[in-house]
Amino acid sequence: MSLALSTLLFEWRRYLAAVIALALAGVLMLALGAIFIGMMQSFTITIDKSRGQVIILSAQANGLGGPGGGGGALPKRVVPLIYRHPDVVEVQDLPGDFGMFYGPGKTSATPTNVMVIDTSPNGVTLPQDFTDPMRLAIEPPYAVGVDVSAVKQLGVKLGDQAMLNGRTVRVALIMEGYANSQFPNLVMSRQTQRLMGQANDERLGLLMVRVKNATTQKDIDRIRDELNAMSGGQYRAWTKPELSASTIQSMMSEGFIAMILLFLSVIGFVIGVVITWQTLRGAILANIKEFASLRALGVSMGQLRGVVMELSFWVGLLGIAAAAVMMVGITFLAASMNIPMGYEIGSLIQTGVLLLLISIGSGVLTLGALKKGEPADLLK
Repeated sequence: MSLALSTLLFEWRRYLAAVIALALAGVLMLALGAIFIGMMQSFTITIDKSRGQVIILSAQANGLGGPGGGGGALPKRVVPLIYRHPDVVEVQDLPGDFGMFYGPGKTSATPTNVMVIDTSPNGVTLPQDFTDPMRLAIEPPYAVGVDVSAVKQLGVKLGDQAMLNGRTVRVALIMEGYANSQFPNLVMSRQTQRLMGQANDERLGLLMVRVKNATTQKDIDRIRDELNAMSGGQYRAWTKPELSASTIQSMMSEGFIAMILLFLSVIGFVIGVVITWQTLRGAILANIKEFASLRALGVSMGQLRGVVMELSFWVGLLGIAAAAVMMVGITFLAASMNIPMGYEIGSLIQTGVLLLLISIGSGVLTLGALKKGEPADLLK
């Protein structure tokens, strides 16, 4: 075991503050972004859980949010063009809308996000986690489903009647996994949407496409590319991961959101550097006589600097581990409060690297403290 690691294990209390500071800096950088990503994913949850593999948007779309997001509605003539591909077996639009919901006895409306799905068995827009009882529950006219996270907010329970966009509906399903931190999610069948007079047969929203001969993501990517090649500029095909990543990136690039995330990242960076630097400096100064003894025994200043840098490296790794534990706890806490959170692998790696750089940079700033450990000081 190296001297740096044995020192860290023996004097762990001296370095605990640095580890906690790094962990809190990481949490500060990640938490708001995770909540924002979770909010975006809550709006696209029916797409992500649908049984289709390819999504069709207008040719101008750059995702589902942000500037130019969605790109506008699609004309019905696009559907036969997609069926020209030999691997396409089903194409259905996935309509969605906002509604004003009045719970029993409520005098004020609650804005809701309305998700519309087909209730046919194995329908391409039917979420993969919908069981047959769930599917059958919302199949009758004017039956709707409500996420369990929205029950209290909407003031309803299973079997209640309520008003949605001026029509009487019945809460026939309480579902889980469809929390929305901005607007409560409701789900209804396509038949109910038509009965409520909200269907638009002339213009379509996004289209969900089921394909055959696609056993891997590489096969789906190939079919997407072939659909785009034969589109004639009338639509654009996306895979689910591609659309999700593009939507999040588009929304993240908006000025206000980018400024908030950048501000929190800067604050986290400053907190991490200052506290970690001062903690490491204090720990080195507390052990300065030991370092002076090592110099008296013939250990060079360069070797002592290597010990300090290795110490800062281990502190960085422990800080990353502590940040991961904290974020897992925060994620579970948010889930218990029905607050969706989402993560991107790239963002997690970037934050981990940044925390390690903060720790190593703090170690560099601490090297000056070694000059106070002269062997002659041991004679005083």
